[in-house]
Amino acid sequence: MTVTHSGQRRTPKAAKTSSVFKKVVMAVSGIILVLYLIAHMVGNLKLFAGAETFNGYSEWIRRIGEPAVPGQTVLWIIRVVLLAAVVAHIWAAISLWRQAKRARPQQYVARKQVAQSYASRTMRWGGVILGLFVVYHLLDLTFGVANPAGHDATPYDRAIAGFSNPIVVGVYVVALLALGFHLRHGVWSATQTLGQSNKTRERTVNAFATVFAVVLTAGFLIPPLSVLVGIIE
Repeated sequence: MTVTHSGQRRTPKAAKTSSVFKKVVMAVSGIILVLYLIAHMVGNLKLFAGAETFNGYSEWIRRIGEPAVPGQTVLWIIRVVLLAAVVAHIWAAISLWRQAKRARPQQYVARKQVAQSYASRTMRWGGVILGLFVVYHLLDLTFGVANPAGHDATPYDRAIAGFSNPIVVGVYVVALLALGFHLRHGVWSATQTLGQSNKTRERTVNAFATVFAVVLTAGFLIPPLSVLVGIIE
């Protein structure tokens, strides 16, 4: 016979996957996405090198692995891995949130929310903003269907055309600030989940997470803002 304490709810029996596994899935998928973000940021900064360099870099991405494999094979492998990481990250986040909501009494949840940081409390809506932004970003700069320069323009021309619009840059700024908050809390959470942090190292981990989030966010913000103010033309 199973006994439960008053005011507590048991985790539903249908939830076969442990919360520890889900946290590991979230951490590992998050690490994959962060590694991609670092590479993507470095690529974006090539806008400062001019049209020829940026367009050449974009073409090189499509031809990675040639002639050993057909063109864009490696690129599509990267896309599939990223898509799998995004799906796994979203699944783990929603599953953990629902599991915690069922398991905790309302008073405990209220007290816990007061203690949480601003970044932690905004993880869910920040994730929604980022999800919508990724869709727009793909339509804008990858496929060109939402870009003023159109699909047939070069990657450099699409970037200049898009970032010359203050509204477009405003959308990027909001999304990238949400990314910064998400990264800051995500990096900290990943170190906790993977056992790389403890009370004695907590201050160092917090500082690293904050600096990392600020640097990556700034790295993404610099190119569009530079186009908007005329530094990059």
